[in-house]
Amino acid sequence: MDINTNGVQQKRVSELVIDDTDRKLLSALSEDSSQSYSDLGAKVHLSAPAVHERVKKMKAAGVIMKNTISLDGAKIGRPLLAFIHVNYTGARARENFAKLHEDADVEEIHSVAGDSCLLIKARCKSTNALDELLVRMREFGDVTNTRSHIVLTTLLERGPQAGLE
Repeated sequence: MDINTNGVQQKRVSELVIDDTDRKLLSALSEDSSQSYSDLGAKVHLSAPAVHERVKKMKAAGVIMKNTISLDGAKIGRPLLAFIHVNYTGARARENFAKLHEDADVEEIHSVAGDSCLLIKARCKSTNALDELLVRMREFGDVTNTRSHIVLTTLLERGPQAGLE
């Protein structure tokens, strides 16, 4: 359907319908996003150009948000993985925590419901580095408490998989 915007016709982006072939492609890409379109096509019985078009449509629709790599924290000098629960009062604290995206120790920041206000995934060089991160967080003000959970062993780590297979 076309919409008229200041005299300029624009196509309305229709919502992409994900079929079984798309799901198989997403599953294969989530395992290794560096695979060629030819290799992916062999897995889903499509030509490389057909796979390219499907991937392009899924990127345009926001289904595929980015291509990335997975790093081994220990091998790059950041062996300590911790999840930090943070409680705070006041709206400014949340704004300050958003600034942590610039901190190399911080991998993820989530606003959560439950016993905490935020859940932060951090990968640090040492316990001292984790302690320094906690000190930086407390400097934001209005932090009532933090609880850190240090990961001993990771049994499973992956992105969204629901309905991909």
